[in-house]
Order: sequence, then C-alpha cells, then structure tokens
Amino acid sequence: MTLKIRHSSTSYAWLVVGLLSVVGCLNYLDRMMITTMRFSIIESIPMTDAQFGLLTSLFLWIYGFLSPVGGFLADRFKRKWVIIGSLLVWSLVTWLTSFVTTYEGLLATRALMGISEACYIPAGLAMIMDYHRGATRSLANGIHMAGIMIGQSLGFIGGWLAETHSWNFAFSAFGIIGIVYAVVLLLVLKEAPPHPEEASAGSKQTAGPLTLRETLSALLTNREYLKTLFFWGIGGIVVWLVVGWLPTYFKEHFNLSQSMAGIYSTGYFHAASLFGVIAGGFLADRWSKKHPRGRIFVPMVGLSIAAPAVFLASSTDLLYPALAGFMLFAFFRVFLDANMMPVLTLLIDKKFLATGYGILNFIACLIGGASLYAGGVLRDMNVNIGLLFKISAGLLLLIVLILSRLKPLEKKSPDEPAGQD
Repeated sequence: MTLKIRHSSTSYAWLVVGLLSVVGCLNYLDRMMITTMRFSIIESIPMTDAQFGLLTSLFLWIYGFLSPVGGFLADRFKRKWVIIGSLLVWSLVTWLTSFVTTYEGLLATRALMGISEACYIPAGLAMIMDYHRGATRSLANGIHMAGIMIGQSLGFIGGWLAETHSWNFAFSAFGIIGIVYAVVLLLVLKEAPPHPEEASAGSKQTAGPLTLRETLSALLTNREYLKTLFFWGIGGIVVWLVVGWLPTYFKEHFNLSQSMAGIYSTGYFHAASLFGVIAGGFLADRWSKKHPRGRIFVPMVGLSIAAPAVFLASSTDLLYPALAGFMLFAFFRVFLDANMMPVLTLLIDKKFLATGYGILNFIACLIGGASLYAGGVLRDMNVNIGLLFKISAGLLLLIVLILSRLKPLEKKSPDEPAGQD
C-alpha cells in the first residue's frame, strides 16, 4: 500500500528533489566515509597503502564503466524502480560491509557498491528533469547537486564513528538507514506523469523500445552530444587538477601546516561550491525565461569568471588574495555542474536522457583516473603546481567556446512549469 500524494502538483515536484537529494547525499557520503576511516580499517584488516587505494579505484572503475548501462535501465524501465533498487542494493552492501573480515571481502563489497551507485545518478537526475520541465529545471538540478556536496562534506562522520565505536558500526548504521529510507521511497516516490504531448505521441508509436546498441548509436551520432562529451571531459581534467592538488599547493606555496592547508583548500572551497551550484541553477532558470539558450549562457558566464579567478589565484604570493581567487573559482565553476543535465535536455531526445548522462559519468571517471596518474607523473617531473592551475584556466575558456557553439534541438512548444501537465 502506498501513500496517496498528488504527484502532479508543483509541491510534489520539489518533494521529489528533496527525496532524491538525500539519496545522492548517502551515495557520496559512503565514498568519502571509507577514506576517513582508513586507519581504523587498516588496524582491523592489514593492507598496504596501494591496496587501500585500490579499494577506491576499483569502485571508480566499475562505477564509471557501468554508468551508461545504469542510464539505459532508467530510460528503458520506470525510473522509480531503478532508483529504489539502486538504494536497496547500496544499503544491503553497506550493511554487509560491516561483517567483512578480509581484504578480498572489502574489494568485493566496493565492487558491488560501484554497481549500485552506477544506477542511481542517471536515473535520479532524469526523474528530476521529468518533474521540472520548465522554469525550475536548473535550480532543481542544482539543489540535488548540493545534496551530493553535503554528502561529501559529511564524510568525516565515518572517521568519528570509527573512533567512538568502530568502522563496522559506521557501515552497519548507514546500511540500516538506507534500508529504512528505501522503504520511505517505496511509499512516497512516484513516476512522473507524462506530458499530454508525450502521451499522445506515445500512443501513436508502434515500434518496440530501443536496444542499448541503438540508444548508443543515436547518441554517438549526435554532433551536439559529442560536443558535450568533449567539454565535460575537459571539465573533468580541470576539477581533478585543481581540487586534487590544491591542498599541496597551499601547503608548499604559502608554507602552511597540513591541517591549515586542508582547511583553506576544502572548507572554504567546498562551501563556495555549495552556494555556487544553487546560485547557478537559480540564475539559469531566470535567464531561460528570457532566452531559449539561457541555461547555456549561465555556465558560459560562470566559467568566464572562474578562469581568470584561478589564473590570478595561482599568480600571487599573498595568501588571502589567493584564497579569494580559488573561492571565486569554486563558486562560478559549478555553474556548469548545476546546468549539465538541463543543458542535455536541450540537445538530445528525452528518451535517451539517462543513458546520455550515464556516458558523461563514464567519461568523468575515465578522465578522473587518468588525471590523478598524470598529476603524479608531472609532480615527479617537478612541474610547478601553479602552472597546472594556469593551464586549467585556459581549458575553462575552451569549454566556454564549445558551449557557445552548441545548437539546441528545435522544440514545438516551450517547456511547461514544474509538476503541471
């Protein structure tokens, strides 16, 4: 028996954003939690640093490679069941991790975690787009991204629970929380009702659903979608270069302690990103009311400010001006994150939306792994980190250029307000 909620209302459309933001928060909390419990886990299950690193790498590889498949499942079947199924598997794997006593067992659970999370993000973002079709689309996406960022920032909870109780307790607790929340979604979460035009078009179609091969073919022959793959990959390089090496830069360039460098490079930085992703969504929704390319213009403006900000921040020997520059970079760069899925809705057919984002996820993971390795190689070659940041500024401007050349699909009618059919 499910709760009776009017899921055609605007208020329910926002409820969906809130419900899914919690799922995104849990997903990313798990990713960060295991890193903050590192020493507690190693005390219980001895392993080398390389073996511990492999735990995260294996998760990232599986998550990335299966993201397009997870997206296809969300396009092929009801998004609600993909989301709930993903959360339920995530919860069970998290709970089972608390009983693991061997390194091989940890590897297995991280692999399973990669499978479960690969199914969530494409389905969750696509469902938000289903409910928020018009003037609230980017803000809704931005709020969900903020939920993910909150999950990342709460990763310290894992380390705290590991110290006050045990790392096993931390996994057990969040596994049970996830199972309970999956039941909540089962009762409350509803599939978005189709728009009248979509329902009418659907009734006239006689062909069966597309296969994964046909879906991939349709996406990879779409020139505008290929442009998004290119600039999203470039954006991934920038993120990993700046976020990955910023703590080291603060420590070495300004002679800070490790703890203070961590505060400057994460606390202030991620706080700025959290506000930026919501602001970017809000501004894009406002601009889209006046111009059909408004959701593209906002990331262009944001990156045009982020580029000189990171360039100037890496060109000064003064701590506080550098901190201000990196915070401006963090605030404006995420204008792209807030609007990536909304921009995607302008470029590809709705029935490919989740798969399209899944492929973007795959590209991001691929680039992320390569960037981490390349950064280490450049570091061994004594390449100045400030130079890498300046290169990042140029890459941001290249993304702006590509965004300016995107050509949205022609639509017969404007987007309708959220939750209204």
